[in-house]
Amino acid sequence: MRLVVVGCSGSFAGPDSPASSYLVQVPAADSPDGREWNLLLDMGNGALGALQGILDPRRLDAIGLSHLHPDHFVDVCGLYVYLKYHPDRLTAAAASGTEADPASGAPGGSTDQTTAGTLPVWGPSNTAERIGATYGLEAGESLESQFDFRAWVPGQVVTVGPLEIEPFRVFHPVEAYGVRVTGPSSLVPGERVTLAYTGDTDVCDGVVELARDADLLLAEAAFHEGRDDAVDRGIHLTGRRAGEVATAAGARRLVLTHLPAWNDKQAARDEATAVYDGPVDLAATGRVFTL
Repeated sequence: MRLVVVGCSGSFAGPDSPASSYLVQVPAADSPDGREWNLLLDMGNGALGALQGILDPRRLDAIGLSHLHPDHFVDVCGLYVYLKYHPDRLTAAAASGTEADPASGAPGGSTDQTTAGTLPVWGPSNTAERIGATYGLEAGESLESQFDFRAWVPGQVVTVGPLEIEPFRVFHPVEAYGVRVTGPSSLVPGERVTLAYTGDTDVCDGVVELARDADLLLAEAAFHEGRDDAVDRGIHLTGRRAGEVATAAGARRLVLTHLPAWNDKQAARDEATAVYDGPVDLAATGRVFTL
């Protein structure tokens, strides 16, 4: 299993990165069924463009959205257009011996998830409504021609191929979740490893349990100690607070992400290393972490 950083800029796209988006891949060589699996966590502004440099978005098996602030979901709107109107949809229909559905733009009867128009999208309870409103659906139009929207239930594990995904409610002004993703190790054959992604959160019991014994904790660190002390709690972590979560949870490795363009990234890392003894890295677009 590996984590590919598609975008890591906090709150808005930066000059060198899209907003939050992270691809969790199980390469075919590491998958029990011999097939590659692709799970996308969040899809903020700019992510769709960067994702196309990594893989064809039609190869996604599922999307998990941590919450519904634009810097974490807005490019799902562009993905809808990509899936619905891609010219190869007709080629795929002909190859599978099915007829394309003109209303959905997707081949009918195909068992291929990306051409059948049923890409699962997990997220908060109002995900379909919020994305539809952002897209600006016309009367009678539905995003469900391409997406199968499903609501997170804390503690309820979701399975995507060899991946097990468990959501945890976290501390943010809107309904928000962190997710644990457990899957086959790409480093130690036969073993399973866990990635914990905080989404946006401040310190809370949920984020500590999310990170418990994780092989890699991908933690947001949008705020700086001192500079942002006057901001109300319940919005973001600092580098220090992310390090404290990693220490309390016994996480084996910490990667800081969701760093706004105006932040000093090294300062965030220094805050974390002051309170956490494990390895601390900074997310960067295109960077790959193998578990």
